Amino acid sequence: MGIEEKVPGGVLLTTVEKVVNWTRKASFWGATFGLACCAIEMMAAGSPRFDLGRWGMEIFRASPRQADLMIVAGRVSQKMAPVLRQIYDQMPEPKWVISMGVCASSGGMFNNYAIVQGVDHVVPVDMYLPGCPPRPEMLIDAILKLQEKILNEPLGERGRKQLEARQARHGKPVVAPGATPSSYRMNRERKAEWAKAVAEGREEQLRIENWMRRQQEALQAGKGYRW
Repeated sequence: MGIEEKVPGGVLLTTVEKVVNWTRKASFWGATFGLACCAIEMMAAGSPRFDLGRWGMEIFRASPRQADLMIVAGRVSQKMAPVLRQIYDQMPEPKWVISMGVCASSGGMFNNYAIVQGVDHVVPVDMYLPGCPPRPEMLIDAILKLQEKILNEPLGERGRKQLEARQARHGKPVVAPGATPSSYRMNRERKAEWAKAVAEGREEQLRIENWMRRQQEALQAGKGYRW
């Protein structure tokens, strides 16, 4: 009752790309990076009730050098952002990031100077998971969708050709997924504003200026902070 009964002659033909992508997507090892209440849901996803092990991804590693999937579960403070980036840099390639919950994805209810307004300011994000907090089933669904994405990733020569084609089509280098913060991505004017800041090398200054402008507008409306 094995695979040999399903494959005529015991021979299976495929490509190196499909085999490599299949092994990558079927053996996620997550980096433990729980920051807030979303981390409780992440822990529950690995419990017997939901059993992430059914898809070969229940192993969470305390060492980033043994992990290839970072699940950012919870809000990211300005002090925690450099630590998060360091752990991400210590993870070996290939690696992927899931932004779990609205606080990690956009700052959520914490619209203030202490919280990073979207973890994609710090690391490139492959999958955004909404919710406050999202249920374990939602996390499992996000991981399965990320597996589908990995299964279709081109490698080697095909990957290089795809990158060159995208560069030629847009007339500019292709930035990594998540390089444009989520708060700028959906609005055409803000997206153009971000692109101009990137060309001038003043992304951080732009974020600070926009935050200060929002606080000033809130003060004028009688809804902001008073120092």
